[in-house]
Amino acid sequence: MTNKYFVGIDTSAYTTSVAVIDNEDKIIINSKKILKVKKGHLGLRQQEAVFQHVNNLPKLIEKMATEIDINKIDTISCSNQPRRIEGSYMPVFVVGKGQAFILSKVLDTQYREYSHQEGHIGAGVVNNQLRNCKKFLSFHISGGTTELLLVSNQDEQMSVKIIGGTLDLSIGQLIDRIGIALGLSFPCGAEMDKLSQDGDVLSLNIPISIKGKTWFNLSGLENYFKNLLKNDSYSIEDILATLFNTISLITYKVIINSRVEYGIDNILITGGVSANKNLRKNLSKKLEKQGINSVFPKIALCTDNGVGIAYLGKEKYLVGD
Repeated sequence: MTNKYFVGIDTSAYTTSVAVIDNEDKIIINSKKILKVKKGHLGLRQQEAVFQHVNNLPKLIEKMATEIDINKIDTISCSNQPRRIEGSYMPVFVVGKGQAFILSKVLDTQYREYSHQEGHIGAGVVNNQLRNCKKFLSFHISGGTTELLLVSNQDEQMSVKIIGGTLDLSIGQLIDRIGIALGLSFPCGAEMDKLSQDGDVLSLNIPISIKGKTWFNLSGLENYFKNLLKNDSYSIEDILATLFNTISLITYKVIINSRVEYGIDNILITGGVSANKNLRKNLSKKLEKQGINSVFPKIALCTDNGVGIAYLGKEKYLVGD
């Protein structure tokens, strides 16, 4: 078979991404540029993020053009919205959508659009057994999203239904707010994960709020852990180890409840927070004991990337409610 290339472009809230895979699902390019956030700030305004994407994307596309034969590009796909639900819109995705559309016309390729969330799912199923599952669960855990999803994957038709998740803060927001309180730079997750490796889980009665089996609140945990930081009785490392253990416990309980409700034993854990070493280790062990197969993408595919978008375009997925 003639080697063909499939391009994925994703311009999310904090990362500009361009990826290329071939017709055998080999990742040829996985280029990313993290958007710059001023120290002490909890994020970017949309206009600031759009401006950075406008500057970053041409450089990533130029890099791509020097590394592959662009005449072999079959399909160019992009993320066009955060999630595939009514009213889901962020200006940052307009940048990638526009560039992808122009490229497809200039190069005379196929053009496809997917949601950012679908891209995370795509990155999670490429090169593993979930791609053949007709139905599976997915926990999308990132800076802006914490949702438990029921994914139907049949006859090149992917549909995603939200069946649980946070009712207030996302898990990523909780982590970053604690990190900013520590004086770390946004996004804080990677540095907090590193610090937590030297800590021990504290034996504390931590309040956990789960409602309706698969929904939960996290704002109380923000106040709880910020108060712990003010208590000189505990080390930062121990507090962070305890924070990530608590997050693992909440996600574990919700997954177990969903397994009872839907009778599905396969779950994909994806999104930026799924790169956390504590979460990956603790959650996979607990779920394995319950006979649940948990799949974590490679670290490079947990955080925002264009690989999943490229893969969905290669498979010519249709998407729907």
